[in-house]
Amino acid sequence: MNASRPLVLIVDDNATNIDLLVNTLKDDYRLGIAKRGASALDYAAKYHPDLILLDIMMPEMDGYEVCARLKEDPGTRSIPLIFISGMTETVNKTKGFDLGAVDYITKPFHTAEVKARVQAHIALQEIKSQLQSQNSLLEQMVEKKTVEIQEMLQGIISSMALMVEIRDPYTAGHQQRVSQLACAIATRMGVSARMIEGIRIAGLLHDVGKIRVPVSILSRTGALLAAEMEVLKIHPQIGYEILKNIPFPWPCAQMVYQHHERLDGSGYPQGLRGDEILLESRILAVADVTEAQSSFRPYRPAQGIESALATLKERRGRAYDANAVDACLDLFADGSFHFTCSASFPVSALKG
Repeated sequence: MNASRPLVLIVDDNATNIDLLVNTLKDDYRLGIAKRGASALDYAAKYHPDLILLDIMMPEMDGYEVCARLKEDPGTRSIPLIFISGMTETVNKTKGFDLGAVDYITKPFHTAEVKARVQAHIALQEIKSQLQSQNSLLEQMVEKKTVEIQEMLQGIISSMALMVEIRDPYTAGHQQRVSQLACAIATRMGVSARMIEGIRIAGLLHDVGKIRVPVSILSRTGALLAAEMEVLKIHPQIGYEILKNIPFPWPCAQMVYQHHERLDGSGYPQGLRGDEILLESRILAVADVTEAQSSFRPYRPAQGIESALATLKERRGRAYDANAVDACLDLFADGSFHFTCSASFPVSALKG
């Protein structure tokens, strides 16, 4: 039974920290221990743990170098890695994320937080593996497209989306509503049914990268500090990294990567302009800003759909695709579109 448990590698040169982590995790996971970076690299290559908890300040080889070497090795780069360190500056956290870590926990840590984050990232890794397997199966059986396979795919997609929205209850249902509106805009624009299906999937997953954004930033009630905004801005790239190796028949990873880009180059994270941005992403951007501005957020009350549409009109053709904006405005003007899912995030709405 123990052999079926996920394997977590703890890398720290401090015996007290190791003991605390072992006592926190021993009931739920198999545990490996390494007190030096070189030992951690050898262990990871040999046993391929399901997750690594990595200290930064260690002799001989620090945690950043260990992370970089793990990500350079094809055999270990897919292992999710969480830094757990007493270094609390934003620059330290950002560097960790840039190197490929999935999370960053500061010391002194709370045992409940460590357990929750380890559980969340192991669950996400399992979901990714399931999704890759199901997509491979879907490719092999594309002509049949059985209802059973479609339901499995939708179930996994909804699980990935739900993981993000559970962490951020203030925006629960946001991804569903963006997906609904984006599909309606695309339909009004006359794009193909195949493209609309890709937009639907990307809409449901467009904020999956927020799994790496601290909850304290997502739920902050005041304006974000500049450093916090920079952390938030990594979520399109993280979403791309999560989705890029999943063989969707649509460019879903790129759609997610580009959904905060703007025609005038003022967007992020790549600063793309005009036709450098996928049409699907331009449609998602219009749906995203419409839903977000009209809904409640911790840092402001709901501004309503009229305010959101006014923003679209003001920035039509400059920041947002003119055709997508016109289609969105028409949908609300003639009353042909209404959000049908609530903030309670009903999983059943993702099916069919």
